[in-house]
Amino acid sequence: MDKLFDMIQTQEFFDAMDECKWEFAAKHNYLWQAGMNGRSGGYLVLYQGEKRPSGYKSYCTNCGQRNYQLSADGNCTCGVCGRPTRVNFSQTHMQVVTYPGRGTDDGEDFEDWSMHALRERVKLVQELDQLADRMVELALRLTREAQVIEEEYFLPQTRKVLVTTL
Repeated sequence: MDKLFDMIQTQEFFDAMDECKWEFAAKHNYLWQAGMNGRSGGYLVLYQGEKRPSGYKSYCTNCGQRNYQLSADGNCTCGVCGRPTRVNFSQTHMQVVTYPGRGTDDGEDFEDWSMHALRERVKLVQELDQLADRMVELALRLTREAQVIEEEYFLPQTRKVLVTTL
């Protein structure tokens, strides 16, 4: 348990968990997504969402900056890095949107649902439960196969200093 508490203080742990959640979302075409809520990501939540066009038309191959304008002859300079390396997306750029405040089945009267719709909802909840099981298994595997170490790193900073010429 101590090792798990150490692990939840690392970004790598949550990156591994996010991969499981992204697989779940992709399987449901992003209409259903899983997220973590609670202190230290204490529980799994089912969210509604979607995948829709972002509006971006081009991007810079040097720095990754996206742009809402098409890149064309004479108009391929990146607004961030200044290089002439902006190219158009080959297909419509999409973004994943999550609606965390949108309730699922809140106050729903299931008597009006068809048997097919009820089965589909049960299947969805079972898949969320299976996702939770996979995430627990992954966390336990990480406790066996990985270790948390502390590393010291320094951030370079620039500051102004007054230098006298006397």
